[in-house]
Parts: sequence; C-alpha cells; structure tokens
Amino acid sequence: MSLATLDDLHNAFAEAEADPQVRVIGLTGAGEKAFASGSDLNEVEHRDIKKALEPIVQGFAERCERSEKVSIAAINGICMGGGLELALGCDIRIGTTNSKYATPEGKLGIIPGGGATQRLPRIVGKAWGMEMLLMGETIDSDRAYQIGLITRLLEPEDLMPTLHKMAGQIAAFAPLVPQFMKSMVNYGLEAGQHSGLAMEKFAQAALIETADKKEGLRAFLEKRPPNWSGR
Repeated sequence: MSLATLDDLHNAFAEAEADPQVRVIGLTGAGEKAFASGSDLNEVEHRDIKKALEPIVQGFAERCERSEKVSIAAINGICMGGGLELALGCDIRIGTTNSKYATPEGKLGIIPGGGATQRLPRIVGKAWGMEMLLMGETIDSDRAYQIGLITRLLEPEDLMPTLHKMAGQIAAFAPLVPQFMKSMVNYGLEAGQHSGLAMEKFAQAALIETADKKEGLRAFLEKRPPNWSGR
C-alpha cells in the first residue's frame, strides 16, 4: 500500500463524504487475495523521522472514525499492518473465511504508527490487543471473529452482498440517527461513561424535536415506509 494509494483513498473518501446521497461508505480490497497488506516497505525503508511523524495511515483512520457517515470495512484476504489500521478506523468490520490479520511491525524494528496501539485494544480488549501487538503473529478469520475484531464471518462470495445489505439497512434509518449513534459511542469511549450518558440525554432530546421523529412515528402507526427529510 503506497503513499499514492493512500492519497487516492483520501480523495475517494472525501468525495463520498461530500455527496449527500451517500449514507454509508464501504472499504474493500480488489479481488479476494487482500484487503490491504500494509505499507510499501520500499517507502518505509527510506522514511525519516519527519515522514514518520506525518499522519499518513493514522490520518485516514481518524477521518473514517470522525466522519458523520458510517464506514464498513469488508475484509477479503490479507489484512495486516497499515491495512489493518485502516480497517480499525471503520465503524464496522466484516471478513471472509480466508481473511488473515496481523500487526507485524515489531519484526521490522518499529511499532504500528497508524493507530493500532490505541484502537486495537479498545476493539478486542487489552489481552488480545497485547497478544497481537507484541507477538506479531497472524491470526485467522475464526480467531478474529471470536475476539470481536470482525463482527461477521462470511464466505468470500457473500462478502459484497452482505456489505450492500448492511449499508442499505443503515441507510434506511433517518439520516441523523446513525450520525448521532456513532457520535455518542465515540464520545463516551473518549470522555468516559458518565459524560457519555449525560450527552446521550441531550442527543435524544434533540432528535425528539426533529421532523423525522414525527414522520417515523406517523409511518409506524400508519404501517407504511417512512419518508425521511433529514431534518
């Protein structure tokens, strides 16, 4: 995964974020061999301290995490190093039975620089986060599913249909609902549960006043699909 590829990812994500018709952003690799196998080692070899401090992979993962739009990583095949760190920035991760995961940076004399030391333990817990980071060993799809690194384990041919189905289900909500849901979860994890619970009440109160809340209730009572306005 070269710097040019990361630039393309940033541009594609920015385009999707700016499109009001896009409600969910999916990330996947081309073909079945790899989601992303990590940074281009030829570029890593010549990276100096100035380059190391640039938020390259970390910046993209942060962008996914902070975006108002939901992101889903559909992981097919190898997902290691910087590629795994991209996936960790997504809100949901699903993977195929042939997917493999690792943080092998320690074998290169470095540590992950794209967010894995912070996001991985938060997602899979400290014990498995430490195991993956310190050992650098590859885990298979079954283990990834068991520890919660991925939430759905799928045959390769079911990956994209499942991604589309999940995206459609999320997009069927009133537009503000996934935005608020995502913001509340991230806020609570960073600020703490007490602050998160207080903010949740304000968020709920704000949604109660929206036109979409009224439309959702009317549609339910009238047994028809809601016509959301995003307001």
